[in-house]
Amino acid sequence: MNNLHKRRPGERQFERMLAAAGVDPGLVRSRTELSDATFNTVYRLHLADEAPGHRGLVLKIAPDPATPMLSYERGIMRTEGLFYAAAAGRAPVPEVVYADFSRELIDTDFLVMSALPGTNWHAARDGIGDGERAELRGELGGMVAALHRVTGTAFGYPQTPSEDRSGSSPSSAPGWRAAFLAMVDTVLADAVTFGSPLPEPAERIRETVRASADPLDAVTTPVLVHFDLWDGNILVDRPAAPAGAPRISGLVDGERAFWGDPLAELVSLALFGDIERDEAFLGGYRSAGGRVDFDGDTRRRLALYRCYLYLIMLIEAVPRGFSGPEQEARDRSVGRRLRAELATLSGASTGGRP
Repeated sequence: MNNLHKRRPGERQFERMLAAAGVDPGLVRSRTELSDATFNTVYRLHLADEAPGHRGLVLKIAPDPATPMLSYERGIMRTEGLFYAAAAGRAPVPEVVYADFSRELIDTDFLVMSALPGTNWHAARDGIGDGERAELRGELGGMVAALHRVTGTAFGYPQTPSEDRSGSSPSSAPGWRAAFLAMVDTVLADAVTFGSPLPEPAERIRETVRASADPLDAVTTPVLVHFDLWDGNILVDRPAAPAGAPRISGLVDGERAFWGDPLAELVSLALFGDIERDEAFLGGYRSAGGRVDFDGDTRRRLALYRCYLYLIMLIEAVPRGFSGPEQEARDRSVGRRLRAELATLSGASTGGRP
């Protein structure tokens, strides 16, 4: 699919960015653009063996700030850095070597991070057996439970949607219900701004979500939520030893993170699937202290979070310039799923089975 957000600096800009990060450009043997990045432009930097931390680095460059994007996406490279700092020691995440939000070396934000071993799970899936997959899902469950022990002081995104340069003040909503409904309102406003097609009118979606929001009041502690833990953002590494079992080596792309309900994490962890059937993940999650009971209110909260994720997936396609048959098929599929979740919420709010 096409993508209008890619940013590819010239050679002199690369050298200045690396030098600012304390990296001698002469020690970079090669760089490879990671083609599966769909918002930022990401390069894997391979360093000479004599370089400090010679395993390598990752350079992540945000789109031009003037590029059309969703409201929550403005300044989200700061969110990613905050996520890694908060998750450090809880889960395998990159170390931020250098962060530049000055927009002086290049007129956008960029991060230089340590490279983690392994391949993203989505790309490596064909080489992982059923038994290994169960082991990995259990390991992942334990990591996610550890993430969910990290708590914040306010609900919502680490910066307000309008915050673009300073990055100093977290959003502050009086409770999770207010924060989540504001997030939904904002992305629906983006749909109007960009003319993004939705399977139901924006106002009807808003009314359905608001009428189903009572269970959100049960969430009283802001918890660190990655909110994009599908297989493409989970790294898996297999040791070189014969018959070495694969292990999870990294959780990456924390730019969608927010402070909210830990249940929201389960949506991307079972993208287009049913988390209730993932016994391996749930076993690892519960064994490490995570709590989840699938009653009616839990399922309603999950339906709300699926609606929000599906809205993002549908609406972002327009400002990013995604096009082509693959994108059209994806939009149809996500639209059907959004309509189904809205029907679930409507049934629950009128006394039907959740």
